[in-house]
Amino acid sequence: MDLTAEQQLNLLEKEYFHLNQVVESFDAKSLTIKAWNVTLAGTLGGAGAFTKHYELLLFASLASLLFWYIDTYWKNFQYANYRRIKQIEEYMAGELPDITVFQMCHTWNQSYNNQPRSRFYRIMFWPHVVLPHGLTFLGMLLCYIVLSSH
Repeated sequence: MDLTAEQQLNLLEKEYFHLNQVVESFDAKSLTIKAWNVTLAGTLGGAGAFTKHYELLLFASLASLLFWYIDTYWKNFQYANYRRIKQIEEYMAGELPDITVFQMCHTWNQSYNNQPRSRFYRIMFWPHVVLPHGLTFLGMLLCYIVLSSH
């Protein structure tokens, strides 16, 4: 496809702002995942503590761990968009000599599928990912251990 420089810049600008909206939408969904975790774990934990069915505390802890994994995967999906955003920014700043338009999916797949396993675990412990999941997981697990041992 032969595009003029102006057409290419226009398409890249649209792609850039679309990708920024996509990234922001991931943040909104991540907050929903956190809300589900707090609601479920809080309900189960409270019910377990007040009814003395302490296995509910263990279940709440495991549910928090699963929500933590889901949120981490979600952040990995989001993070894969940054490669293309960076490419467009580098091109616009004159740091990248050439760029091809309509490469969002291709770039996302490269970024996501070629990520080292360590990136998943690094993202898992970012403060805005570990909270509230990690604290809820540990808190419910400690409550289960303490209360069920009496």
